Order: sequence, then C-alpha cells, then structure tokens
Amino acid sequence: MIKKDTLKKIIGVAVSAVVFGLGMLLEYLTKGAAAAIFALLKTLGIIWAVYFLITLIFTLIEKKGKRAGTVVFMIHSISAYVAVILSLFLGLKALGADLTTTLATVGVTALIIGFGAQSLIEDVITGIFIIAEGKYNVGDIVVLDDFRGRVVNVGMRTTTIEDDGGNKKVVNNSNIRNFQNRSQKESVAVSTIAISYWQNLEEFEEIIARELPLTYEENKGVFKEAPRYLGIEEFLPNGIQVKFIVKSDEKNIFAAKRALNRLIKQIFDRNNIEVPFPQPVVRPSK
Repeated sequence: MIKKDTLKKIIGVAVSAVVFGLGMLLEYLTKGAAAAIFALLKTLGIIWAVYFLITLIFTLIEKKGKRAGTVVFMIHSISAYVAVILSLFLGLKALGADLTTTLATVGVTALIIGFGAQSLIEDVITGIFIIAEGKYNVGDIVVLDDFRGRVVNVGMRTTTIEDDGGNKKVVNNSNIRNFQNRSQKESVAVSTIAISYWQNLEEFEEIIARELPLTYEENKGVFKEAPRYLGIEEFLPNGIQVKFIVKSDEKNIFAAKRALNRLIKQIFDRNNIEVPFPQPVVRPSK
C-alpha cells in the first residue's frame, strides 16, 4: 500500500507535469501577454515536477535507516528552498524581466539583509554540520533542555523533537549545543522496592533467581534481555530496599519500567513476599 506522503509526491509530479505540458502547448498557440503567462506556467511546471520527483526518489531511500532518513529530510528542505528561488527568478524571466538586472538588485538587497540575518546563516551552517557529523538522526531519542523526545525532522534551519504525548519542540539548529542522545547508548529501566526485615533473604533471592528469567518471553517486545536482580540498595526505616534492572531500547524505556514493576508485584504476590508500609499504632485512651 502506498503511504500518504509518497502518494502526495506522486500527485505533485503528475500535476506539475500537466501544468508544464499545458503551458508549453498554450505558449505555442498564443502570442503576446498571454504567451508570457503560459511560458510562466511552463517554467513553474518543470521546476516543481523536478522538485517532487527528487523528493519522491529520496523518500523511497528514507526506508534504508536513520542516517538515510536524516539526509532525506535535509535534502527535502534544501530542495524546497531551491525550487522557490528558481520559481521566482525563472518566473520573472519568463514574464520578460531582465534577469541580469534582477540578480544585481537582489545581490545588493541580500547584502543589506545579510547583516541582519546572521542567525539564519548560523542555523543553516549548524544544520549541515549536524548531518555531516551524525550527532543525531531522525528517529533518535534526545534530551534537550529537559525536553525528552524523538527527532522527527532535521531541516536546514530547525530541528523538530516530539515527546511521548505528541508535543513538538522546534529548535533553531544554532541553539542546539548541550543535549543527550539517548539512542547512542544502552538504556536501562530501574525498579526499586522494599521488602520486610522479617523476610528471609536467602529464600527471597532464591525465588527471584528462579522466577525472574521466566518473565523475558512475555515482554521481549520491550525487554532486550531477562531482568536482573542487583541486590540490596538501601536500608529504610520500615524495610530493605532492593533493586531490579532490565535493558531496553530508549524508545521503550518507560514501558519497560512499567512492565518490570508489574512483574515484580506478581512474583511477590505468588510467593507471599511482603511489601512493608507505615502502619499507625492506635493506643486506647486511659
């Protein structure tokens, strides 16, 4: 089944090709101002047909992996800018404007604007270095300014990050300095729970060693291996705190922790292992 984004690009190629063909035909059949307008349609048609064709080709390449997907997003962004600029200049030429004079005017204007657009240039250059150095790719989980999410888009100017709730953070590339890429290292879900001081520790550890490895099969969608018991973490006023961990992909880290907590509670229930909690002492009044 063709994806919606791919279908849009196919339609874009087809529509642009029709506009190009129609413009070329009508330009040939007409003269004067009408011919200039149809020449403009022809020019815009070929530019956007090429744009949609390029993005369609690279969209198919995107399936090859995270790195390829990141490069594809950047190429999409660059192609869009180039298509707009070419549409502007070649469109003016098709209407009869003097392209040399137009370029000279734009050059002076760009020089003036350039002094106030240093951040824009910095964003673009930083974006290119991000792609070249592979600091992160589309699909990676990153933490930026306490915002944790998946990279969904890397453009010429900005990077878009989406958290588990669907909230998106759009950041200028030049502002991305201190961040963590959680996808480039192994992630570990941690669960700590207290057991009673009256619990026989040897018996408890024997139960855990027997039952914990059996939990992997039913949770291998979020666990990368069987959970592990690490031992006593801390002595609490009302119990002994023990620690469990399980390796997981960063994208599944919260699901892995919830699954681990559930499994530990089930093991405790099956084996009558008590989880201590503060209990009030009521003394009868005299």
